[in-house]
Amino acid sequence: MDREAVAAQLQEFGQPAYRMDQIVRAQRAGASSWDEVTTLGKGLRADLADRGPLWSVEPRERLVSTDGTVKWRLGLADGREIESVLISHARGRRTLCVSSQVGCALGCTFCSTGTMGFGRDLTAWEIVEQALIAAQEADAQRARLSNVVFMGMGEPMQNLPAVLAAVDELHGPAPGLGISARQIAISTVGWVPGIAELQEYPLPVRLAVSLHAADDETRTRLMPINQRYPIASLLAACRRYCDTTGRRVFIEYVLLDGVNDSLEDARRLARILRDGRFHVNLIEYNATGGEYAASRPDRRERFLLALERAGLEASVRRSRGADVAAACGQLVTQAAAQPA
Repeated sequence: MDREAVAAQLQEFGQPAYRMDQIVRAQRAGASSWDEVTTLGKGLRADLADRGPLWSVEPRERLVSTDGTVKWRLGLADGREIESVLISHARGRRTLCVSSQVGCALGCTFCSTGTMGFGRDLTAWEIVEQALIAAQEADAQRARLSNVVFMGMGEPMQNLPAVLAAVDELHGPAPGLGISARQIAISTVGWVPGIAELQEYPLPVRLAVSLHAADDETRTRLMPINQRYPIASLLAACRRYCDTTGRRVFIEYVLLDGVNDSLEDARRLARILRDGRFHVNLIEYNATGGEYAASRPDRRERFLLALERAGLEASVRRSRGADVAAACGQLVTQAAAQPA
């Protein structure tokens, strides 16, 4: 369902605005087709069905990890596919890792999604419907969808208008999901114009930046975007964001054995971030079939200790869902360039 298109159709049919709320509530409750939106009259349901399906995304595969992580392969109306992941936490909380694009154009060398190439941006409602599906799953588990992270397929900052429109829906009250803006994170590999735009957005969402190296040579090898926005310009944009919003930036750093996990790498990272504006999340590398390997636990702990001794706030993000290829960097479907 394209919400704007359906709203226009409702207006065309002379229907009151609250009909849209009824439709979204029905989706939230698990309606799979217009026939099941029983708060609408039969004739209106038939008219809407003639214009298109109720859902923009269709679950085609559901995989469950041994740790409780759930991954969906979702089909889109044009035949393309995306993936999204629901992660379990204590006390009945769930986090959705949501996709914002089909594939990705930026080609980070340690990430499976980059091998797909770029298909297209998702619409705001294709993003929201991933959350509606995840919320239904959480409800079935007697849990709640408490967090959403834009860390799935794609570069959110290259589709920021749709991403922020989706955030408005996710944050909004019923029939929205009512998720706190502070529990929504938008991640970027370093698309500087998007960071500048996000700092003007009124809701206090979190910004996460994938850095993954503390020197330009290593980062360019890992992340081609560094040629366009090297570390100095990226961190300058982050500091402007911090100064404008009063919020910290979360630095994502995947530890790769023998590539970026030495003590000197840790010291260099500490030097470029040591001003109180950043929190570092160290990420366990998940195999993606490429040239890299995960850092050994002893090297990871030594790296973390070096950051803490240098005065940085740092933590380790544990891998979840790797046995069903649902962990960070593992999301991939068919080639994105052409729909099926």
